[in-house]
Amino acid sequence: MAEGLPVRRESGYRAWVSIMYGCNNFCSYCIVPYVRGRERSRKKEDIVAEVQGLVAQGYRDITLLGQNVNSYAKGSDWGYDFSDLLRELDAIEGDYVLRFMTSHPKDAGHKLIDTIADSRHIAHQLHLPMQSGSDRILHEMNRRYDTAKYLETVEYLRRRVPDATLTSDIIVGFPGETEEDFAATLEMLRKIRFDMLFSFIYSPRKGTPAAEMEQVPDEVKGRRFRELLEVQNEIALSRNQPLVGSVQRVLCDGVSKNPALFSGRNEGNKIVFFPGSEEDTGRFINVRIERAEAFALYGEKEG
Repeated sequence: MAEGLPVRRESGYRAWVSIMYGCNNFCSYCIVPYVRGRERSRKKEDIVAEVQGLVAQGYRDITLLGQNVNSYAKGSDWGYDFSDLLRELDAIEGDYVLRFMTSHPKDAGHKLIDTIADSRHIAHQLHLPMQSGSDRILHEMNRRYDTAKYLETVEYLRRRVPDATLTSDIIVGFPGETEEDFAATLEMLRKIRFDMLFSFIYSPRKGTPAAEMEQVPDEVKGRRFRELLEVQNEIALSRNQPLVGSVQRVLCDGVSKNPALFSGRNEGNKIVFFPGSEEDTGRFINVRIERAEAFALYGEKEG
């Protein structure tokens, strides 16, 4: 099992903690299992001690990292899993938000979602990479779930955590993707309505099975990518507009590229812009939302 993995810190208030390393999934497009090896997990007590230390030092936003955090401790004889780790971390006293990434849909079950719903500190946010809305393409990707499984997970999340922010990854132009496959992906986007989407045009990785498959022409990939973005941008705006008038708790990151505005992220990890001051940096600020765009919220400090 993995020990001594570094904590990554980019400020005095946000930290990233590796809980495991490597990957056992062997998705047909991904090089990670070949370069990082099989999954190795850190002991729970070491992670808990590390997070306790970060909270004591004043860190406000802590993200647990792993290629597939839902596989944490799998194959060990430790007697606990990722949800058990989350529950123990959530019990740490303090004013902080706990996040994690990335979750593989085949392993994201009801126990994980129940843990989020019942927690005090775990962000009501889930990043769940779908990659494609076509069952045929998911099979070719070796993802080991289908759209029915994915939809069931989403439905349970929204039932147990109604205010959850849901984000995902999509690969456009995977080898062999037909117009029907791509249409199925767009249909899933419209059905699920992700808050945010990280989309990528497929590019071959040497040494992976997908690199040897029949490739989709670049011009077709580009057209599909633009169409996907157009659909998702409309969805993202429609997901953000209901937040107008609400008060969001925002961890301020400091002045934005626009010197008149400060920026930060709310519990759902959405960017929020507001007039602020240097003393706000690294603190939780209540912001009343006055305007919404597809990729950001704008408001005024309250209180």
